[in-house]
Amino acid sequence: MSNLNTKKRKLTAGWIIVIACMLIQAIPAGVITNTQSLFMYPVINSRGFSLVAFSLMFSIGTIVSAVAGPFIGSLFSKINLKVLYITGAIIAGGGFAAFSMATEIWHFYILAGVVQIGSGIISGIGTPLLISAWFDEETKGKALGLAFAGGSIGNFFLQPLATQLIANQGYAGAYLVLGILALIVGLPIALFLVRMPKNASEIVRSKNSVSDLDNKSVAVSGYTLKEAAKTKYFWMLCLGFTFIGLYVSAYSVQYAAYFQGSLNFDATAIGVTGSIFAICSLAGNLIGGSLFDKLGALKCLIVAGVLVLISGSFLLLAKNSVIFAHLFSATKGLAVFAYMIGPAYLTGSFFGNKEFGSILGIVQLLFAVGISTGSALFGVLAEKFGYDMSWILVLAAVAIAYVLLISATIGMNKLNKEKSEFTSQKAA
Repeated sequence: MSNLNTKKRKLTAGWIIVIACMLIQAIPAGVITNTQSLFMYPVINSRGFSLVAFSLMFSIGTIVSAVAGPFIGSLFSKINLKVLYITGAIIAGGGFAAFSMATEIWHFYILAGVVQIGSGIISGIGTPLLISAWFDEETKGKALGLAFAGGSIGNFFLQPLATQLIANQGYAGAYLVLGILALIVGLPIALFLVRMPKNASEIVRSKNSVSDLDNKSVAVSGYTLKEAAKTKYFWMLCLGFTFIGLYVSAYSVQYAAYFQGSLNFDATAIGVTGSIFAICSLAGNLIGGSLFDKLGALKCLIVAGVLVLISGSFLLLAKNSVIFAHLFSATKGLAVFAYMIGPAYLTGSFFGNKEFGSILGIVQLLFAVGISTGSALFGVLAEKFGYDMSWILVLAAVAIAYVLLISATIGMNKLNKEKSEFTSQKAA
C-alpha cells in the first residue's frame, strides 16, 4: 500500500509541475509573446514613431533573447531554481508593465530586451529544464506538449482581452494591466509550485521504465556543453534548427501579405486561416508530445518533415483556391511540435540533463538566428524571383532542416548506444 501511495505522490508532483508550466506559458509568457503586436499601431499613432522604428523592437527582443539564452541556461546550474524563477517573473511582468511609462523609442527597445530575458528564464529555458528534470524519456514528450499547449490556450483569451484593454484604457493602461496580470500569475507559481525533484524516486516514469535508476541516470551519462560541442551531431542539430527557424519565420510572417497582396483574399478568409492555425497548433502540441513518446525522435521528425512539406505544397496551390490556404494553415499548425517541443526534447534526449540549460541555450540561439533572418531573406527573394520560386526555396530549406535533424538523431542514437555499452563493460 505504501508503494502505491508513493507512486501516486510521484505522479501528482510531476503533473503539478506541468500545470504550473502551462500557466506560465498561458499568462506571463503569453502576455509577452501573443499581445505585443496588438500595441503596434496604438503606440505608433500616439507617439509618432515610424512603423520601421517600432518594428525594430521585435528584432531587438529576439536578438537579446537569443544571445542571453546560453547565459540563462548556465545560471540554472549555479543559482537556486526558485530564486531564478522569482527573478524571471518579476523581470518579465514588471518589464511589460513598464512599457506603460515608455515615451521614447529607445525605452521600448530596452524594455523589449528586458522582458525577453525574463521570459527566457521562466519559459524558453526554464520550462524545458523543469520538464526534463521531472520526466523520463518515455513520458517527457507528452509533458512538454501539454506545457507548451498553455501558450495556445492563453492566446484564445489574451488577444481579445488586450484588444478590449487598449480600446478602453489606451495602450499605456493596457500595458500596465497585462504586466500586473503576468506578475499576479507568475510570482505565486514561482514561489509555491516550481521546484526540482528531491530525488530520483520523484521522477515520473513510464510503466515500462526499468527500475535500476542508476543505469539510466542522465546526470551520470549526460554531456557537458564542452563535450557536446565536440560532436558533429550537436552542430547538425543546431544548423537543422537554424533552417527550421528560416521556414517558420517565412511562413508565419509572409503568408498574410501573400494571401492579401498577391492572391487578393479578403480579410475574412485570412482570419479563417489564422483561426485554423491556432486550433491546429494547439492540437499539434498535444498530439506531437505523445508522438515523441510513442514513436521516438526519429519517426516523429519524419512525420513533422512530411507535414511541413505538404503544408508548403498547399501554399503553392493556394492561388487556385482558398481551400488550399486553409489546408496550409491546418498542416502547418499540426507540425508546430517540431519547433515548439523539438529543441528541448532532442537536446535532453541526445545530451542529458548534466548541462541541459547551457546546451539548449546554444540550440535556441541558432534557432533564433533563423527566425530573425527568415522573413527578411524571404522578402529579398520574393522581390527578385517572385512568390512561387521563393516558396519553392522555402521548401528546400524545409528539406535541408529535416535531413540535418534526422541525420543528427541517427548519429546521436548510435553514439549514445556505444557510450552506454562502453560504460556497462567498464562497470562490469
